[in-house]
Amino acid sequence: MLSRRTLVKAGAASAITGLLGAPAVARPAAATAPNIVFILADDLGFADLGCFGRDDIATPALDTLAAGGVALHRSYSNSSVCSPTRLALMTGRYQYRFPAGLDEPLGVHPELGLGDEVVTLPDLLKRAGYDTSLVGKWHLGGLPDHGPRKSGYDRFFGIYQGGADYFEHGMTIRGNFRHDLWENETEIRRSGYLTDLITERCVAELGRFKEAGRPFLLSAHYTAPHWPWEGPADEEVAKTIRDSFHYDGGSNAVYAAMVESLDRGVGQLLAALAANGQADNTIVIFTSDNGGERFSKVWPLRGMKGELLEGGIRVPTLMRWPGRVKAGTRSELVQITMDWVPTLLAAAGVAEKDWPALDGRNLLPQLLDGTTGSPRQLFWRHKAQDQRAAIEGSLKYLAMSGHEFLFDIAADPREVANLKTVQPEAFDRLKSAFAAWDRDMLPYLPSTFSYELRGNGHLAGY
Repeated sequence: MLSRRTLVKAGAASAITGLLGAPAVARPAAATAPNIVFILADDLGFADLGCFGRDDIATPALDTLAAGGVALHRSYSNSSVCSPTRLALMTGRYQYRFPAGLDEPLGVHPELGLGDEVVTLPDLLKRAGYDTSLVGKWHLGGLPDHGPRKSGYDRFFGIYQGGADYFEHGMTIRGNFRHDLWENETEIRRSGYLTDLITERCVAELGRFKEAGRPFLLSAHYTAPHWPWEGPADEEVAKTIRDSFHYDGGSNAVYAAMVESLDRGVGQLLAALAANGQADNTIVIFTSDNGGERFSKVWPLRGMKGELLEGGIRVPTLMRWPGRVKAGTRSELVQITMDWVPTLLAAAGVAEKDWPALDGRNLLPQLLDGTTGSPRQLFWRHKAQDQRAAIEGSLKYLAMSGHEFLFDIAADPREVANLKTVQPEAFDRLKSAFAAWDRDMLPYLPSTFSYELRGNGHLAGY
């Protein structure tokens, strides 16, 4: 087990350079500051929504959300697995600047997590006068050292770990069941399907925000459709599961029921915003923490969770801001999870001089005027199969299992035609750019990887 002193020696001190902000007294936000509802799905595939191409799962609420705003088709997650992406969402930085970003995902080293000394999006919004609540999945370190309320959220309801049975609200690992449902730092017991419990609490939070009369950030981080494969009608099936770390069972029908229950939850949130008179001044964002799992649809992409192929890192993303973002639009703007921090800070009117150092880009101007902006370079790495990736415009450098590729993902979204020898200058440029970026990140610590290969060659894990 790594001590805090060991982590500092490994680079933790450099990881937080520029991230610490001086304490600030919260000030009342302007009356026109927008509310923010950030809805995060778990393991949802790029094409799992009707508005992104799925025709065998009904997602009317999310399709309606898309019709009222913009659908981002070049939206990326910071990682192909969950907790590293969540770290980027909180900090606006590449996750590999932090020791907690070196577990893929968190779980091997229980002492790792998002430190309370790191300035986060909810921290900065609180300073601007916002109420902040997280409902759902945290997965950025456990008690007593880590947790949502130590990182900027006023209230928390949900699970601390990476996944939970939808009815038992915990995980069984090697025969030992660990319950994981909490109100702030207090363990609680509730009956019901976890997706529904998250929705119910989100609706209650929206009502409480209305009474408080201040702008708010509601992070609605669902666990659906992350395994175990249990739909709302599968409580009896859930009782037969002996270990939460299983990859058997499930079906397309069960997965459809899980996604449809998520969609119903989003519909209830949107209805509550409308009923409370909050909808017109609320930014609603919907996305996923990484690419899809076994039952997901990612067409026309290839790959899945745990892989740096497009299907593992391209995610369906929707944004609605009435009167500001043009309704019913589709965008090819290249966007990544960490961009939401500067983008939302700008939308909330937080002066850029008050931002910490960020790797994400403020994309608010492009989201408001419908343009795609200038080309940019983005980078990924994943220890499994020694995966490395970099994109610039439509070109993508990919290294995987000892092989290297150059793809034109606009002309070849399935990443089939290797252009490495056809465009050698572009290949060398992106490979060199990745190497320069990687030198600026923390190196992997020993034994930070918790995935195993399934028999079919795909990755299994949290």
